[in-house]
Amino acid sequence: MALKQFIIDFKDLSIDPKLGLKDYAPLYKNGISLKNFLLNRSTNIDIRSGRTPSRFNEQYWNGEHEFLTMANVDTLTFTINEICEDKITDVAIDEDKTLYKTKKDSLIISNAMTLGLSFLVDRSVYINQNVFEVNLDETKINKKFVLWYFNLIIRPLFQNTYTSKYLTKDELGRIKLPNISKAKQDNMVKQIEQIEQRIRSLKKTIVKPSFIINKVFEREFKFDATKFESLKQVKFYETDFISFSNNKDLRQSVKFHRNAGVFVYEQLKLITNKKIKNFLAEPIVLGAGVSPLNYDENGDYYYITMANIKNWKYESEGCKLVSKEYSDKNLNKTVFKNDILIARSGEGTIGKVALIEDENLNGIFADFTMRIRLKNYNPLFAYYYFRTDYFQYLVEINKKGLGNNTNIFPVQIQEFPMIDISPSKQQYIVEVIESELNKQKEIEMQIQSERNKIEKILKSTIEENSFN
Repeated sequence: MALKQFIIDFKDLSIDPKLGLKDYAPLYKNGISLKNFLLNRSTNIDIRSGRTPSRFNEQYWNGEHEFLTMANVDTLTFTINEICEDKITDVAIDEDKTLYKTKKDSLIISNAMTLGLSFLVDRSVYINQNVFEVNLDETKINKKFVLWYFNLIIRPLFQNTYTSKYLTKDELGRIKLPNISKAKQDNMVKQIEQIEQRIRSLKKTIVKPSFIINKVFEREFKFDATKFESLKQVKFYETDFISFSNNKDLRQSVKFHRNAGVFVYEQLKLITNKKIKNFLAEPIVLGAGVSPLNYDENGDYYYITMANIKNWKYESEGCKLVSKEYSDKNLNKTVFKNDILIARSGEGTIGKVALIEDENLNGIFADFTMRIRLKNYNPLFAYYYFRTDYFQYLVEINKKGLGNNTNIFPVQIQEFPMIDISPSKQQYIVEVIESELNKQKEIEMQIQSERNKIEKILKSTIEENSFN
């Protein structure tokens, strides 16, 4: 592995209490520490975090109290969604005294993975350990100024220079903010709020890709989504002992025998008698494991993890290069154009898929993903089918394990039903879906244009009014 070298002044070592020997100049130099703008000027009092109740305790979940995760954050408006899918029970609140509920209109800053991502909550919700609630003295600083400064300036710096996966309260409190008068901040925020309103209006016109994909498949294949959703709500039902023998692992857990799952299989059997294994160019395989010693910035191949496909596409952000020695040993775990990667583990990620569209991508896929390489089948049609609620529910009822430690394997995936229609019909459905998705991309481009205006206002305000 190549040795990375750079020069740093001894006086700058004190900037980083962890002695990480990284260039923190943009984060911890020039300006006023965030701590000075806290209501009580105390990181222990004014910066709060929560905790995730045990996922293994079923009495803690599916309650009435909203529990916020990063999946509930709208990164277009830096607010939270109307509904948090995860909800905890009164039992969890009574028994777990480390839980914390934010105040309405609080500023929340991510302290892990999405370091620096900031957003506002319009209601009280319970938060986990991966975010901080920051209690500011709003007579001294404008909360929205802090929000946009973190999202447009600080967060990119974290992505480029900060390699730790976690940010402490002390480190957050020491981050420097521009020395700009409160009046100037307020004036800037007034300009930004007008743009925010346009962004919100545009966002209301966006239709989620999953909705578009499901609607097209429902129309083309007569999927009964209404009955499917109704069956998913059924919590109590009977089953025969003999039905347990239908599961090759003799799984007796309720989820393996849900009525909604039986219904999905029945619906798919009406249109196909084929399985994924009937269209494989080669067997589905798991990826390669890696250790920190295998990473090398001078390597030629990227290591593709679940994090790189969590948004239903391959994203290079955070993707690390591996050594030539490692890649030479794992050439059988590389990706080609039109390969489909599927996450095989982790709640919130398991079942998510990404289509490799770049023929020049040198990538080795991780051991918590698997590669599906098809023949005589439209890869885009397969990709969209894998994104449907029906297919994702098959993953849900077949995954094994508890809590966040759930897994699904190639031997299971290959047995899933695969829609068998002509290549021309596959292409037609792909074109219908992509036509609708392109309309959404146009709206997203308009939103990005508005975001660029905000960034321009923020940077010009800093340049014109900042005092050292």
